Order: sequence, then structure tokens, then C-alpha cells
Amino acid sequence: MDISMPCERRPDEFRVALAPSGVETLVKAGHRVYIERDAGKNAGFPDEEYRAVGARIVYSQEEAFARGQLVVKVARPTVEDLRFLHDDQILVGFLHLAAGRRDKIEMLRKYNVCAIGWETVERVDGVRPVLQSISSLAGRLMPQIVGRYLQSNEGGRGVMLSGTFTVPPAEVVILGAGSFGTEAALALAGNRASIYVLDVNPAALERCHRRLDGRGITMAATERNLRKVVGFADAIIGAVYVPSQRPPTLLTRELMGLMRPRTLFVDASIDQGGCAETSRPTSLSQPTYVEEGVIHYCVPNITSMVGRTATHALSYASTPYLLAIADLGLDGALAAYPELARGINVRDGEVVHAALVGDPR
Repeated sequence: MDISMPCERRPDEFRVALAPSGVETLVKAGHRVYIERDAGKNAGFPDEEYRAVGARIVYSQEEAFARGQLVVKVARPTVEDLRFLHDDQILVGFLHLAAGRRDKIEMLRKYNVCAIGWETVERVDGVRPVLQSISSLAGRLMPQIVGRYLQSNEGGRGVMLSGTFTVPPAEVVILGAGSFGTEAALALAGNRASIYVLDVNPAALERCHRRLDGRGITMAATERNLRKVVGFADAIIGAVYVPSQRPPTLLTRELMGLMRPRTLFVDASIDQGGCAETSRPTSLSQPTYVEEGVIHYCVPNITSMVGRTATHALSYASTPYLLAIADLGLDGALAAYPELARGINVRDGEVVHAALVGDPR
């Protein structure tokens, strides 16, 4: 099969879909892999590394899309990207169509593209293996991000994550006990912050509680508890995830008004639409803004700040699925990996994922 990897063109996107190791696996299995020139440059993978494992370098965006029967990306395609697609291609990546514009779904239907969203590939046990690889990484970045934007020179409250032997640590609230929330809690607890994790799912809270092993507090995400924690938090992390849907608005403007001035709010749900009334997407080059006296950090592609590590993680998690599609064809891969079928958003000109049948907005 012909597989292509175009450059990622969204601002501040340093990740790419495949590391050279993933490309090597596909080439050794007899497939042709086309890499757009400098696609891996921002992640630290020069064209020479891809050539060394058998990839073929192409020199335009149009050719990168045209060559591949299977097109692999990280971020959801832009409108310009979509115009280069053609009938019967398979497109994979973090598409997040539920939070996107309806016209992009219509373009995928028009071009008869099979669109597979890594964020919707789900095993019967509820695990989303490709999404989890990136979510866990993003969670582990939270000490870097929260620690920085609590600093006085960044406009924050001037609070140190760990505190000192005479001063208590930062109070950090995490809304959501999934992969991201749990990894964030563990990473922040490892930096000696005081951690509070809220969720509506008792099973998720129990798993998080066991992993924290006494290093944090878990709580039911009731309205009463939410009002309680927003009043004392130094930082709040929105880690709410509802598969293939916009998350609920947990933090209203009124609740934001209850927070202390210069509190930090990190909306890690922003790629699905955000979990706060005051959230709007930002970028790594301009990551924050202040509203209701609260510092908002709403970067959709958090893991792009560690583009090389993120690319390795994504490539490792996704290569088995890509190899199955290339070796067995789409239908054969769906039979071998039923979770791939749950990842299909659009196929044969029709929207097939239940969460997208209506208007995703």
C-alpha cells in the first residue's frame, strides 16, 4: 500500500504522525511510504533519517496527499488539506470532528474519504489506546505548565508547587479522573503539590485513588464540591473528556468569579470544545489570556511542546493499526482490530459515528 505523511501546517504544531522507526516497520513489510519534505524537521527528524529507513521524499503538499492510499496526520486537517484528498483514500489522525466545523465533515463525505479519528478508536474495555498515549503524556507535562504559570513573573499567584518546610504547597484541583487527569495528578503529586481530583464516575475515581496511594484527595464532582474547591485552588485543570462529544460546561462564568485573582485554569478539554464558559483556544506561542481575573491556558496541542517525545509515543501506539490496514486492507484490519471500526467517523460518503450524525456544534 502507498502511505503518505504530509507536513503539519497548523500553527505551533511540532509533532508528526510517524517517527522513522514507524516508517521502517511499514517499509520492511513491503509498503511504500512517502514523506513530505521537512515533515519531521520540527520534531527533530530530518529527511535523511526517513530516507535511511526506506521512505521516499516528496516536495509538495499536493503530492504528499495525492500519493497515499492511506494518509497519516496528527492534527485534524485544514480546509486546504481537505482539498487535496480524493476518492477512496483513508485519512487517520486526531480529527476531533465533534468540535470542528460541519463543512469539513461535508468535504470528507464529498470526497468519499474514510476518516478514522484516533481519539475514537476504542477497545471493548473502554480503553482508547492511541488517545491514551498522548493524553498520558499531556498529563505528565502539567508540573511544567502549572509551575510556570503560578510564577509571579508570569502573572500568577506566586505560589511554588512544592511549597517549603515553612510554607504549604500549591492547591491544585483536577476535574476528571481519566488518563490525562490521573497522570496529571501523579505528576503533580510527585512535585509535592496538594492534589484534589473530582469526577462523576466512581470507578474512575477509585482507579485514580488507588494509583495516588494517599498522595492526593479524590472527590465526587457534585455542584457543592465544585463550589468548594474553586474557592481555595491555586490552579484548576479541566480534564473532562466525553467520547466524540463536546464536554459539559463545568465552570460557568459565575464559578470563575468565585476564584481568587490570578488563579490558573488549564483547559485540557479545549480540543473537544472546552469545559469552561470562558474558554477559547490559544496557541503555544500565545498560550494564555486573563478573563474574570483568572489566567486561562487553553492550548489544544499541549504535547506539541515536546514534539519529538510526542511523535515517538504516537508512532508507537498507531503503527500496529497502520500496518494492519496496509497488510490486510481496511476491511481486514477492521476484522483484526474491532476497535478500528469504532474509530471510523466517515465512510463511503456517510457519517457513521453515532456522535456525529447530528450537527457536531
